[in-house]
Amino acid sequence: MDFFFIETAFEVIDMRSFSNLWFWIALAVMWSTASYWVVGVPLDLVRRAAKGDRAALADAHQLGTIHARRLIHVAAVSGLLMTGFTFFVLTALALLGFLYRVEFAQAVFLLLLPMSLVGWLNLRTARRVATVPPPLLPGLMLGHRRVVQGIGVVSIFVTSMWGMWTNVNANVLGG
Repeated sequence: MDFFFIETAFEVIDMRSFSNLWFWIALAVMWSTASYWVVGVPLDLVRRAAKGDRAALADAHQLGTIHARRLIHVAAVSGLLMTGFTFFVLTALALLGFLYRVEFAQAVFLLLLPMSLVGWLNLRTARRVATVPPPLLPGLMLGHRRVVQGIGVVSIFVTSMWGMWTNVNANVLGG
């Protein structure tokens, strides 16, 4: 009886990547998290600091400096290895997804490619956070957030268009 239920569930629910609700939830959570945490500092703290709250500015500067030094250290120690591995994974996913038509690889590629760009921007902003005076920090962080949100909008648009194209062209009847 349980096997029949599982078989029926898999017939009713499409388990492909772009037609799976969990993929779209993961995409939304990924981008909301990426735009909320600016170099490790929560957005509400950055906004309070931008409005002139001295305690929030001190906290944002301290937290931003801690995360910036951590990111810079990780990049200095293993940046070359991480860059090579990232490009290897992205190339493998692109080949599997778009040359060999593996839908799961396409989905993961469309998640990871823009996030690798956001990771590079985080490192770039971290290097600036380490040297910027505290009063200029909120502007720097809010500018970084706007760029991340722009990348997110383009990424969500491209992913949704590709996902719709894939779903429209899918042969769900197996023939």
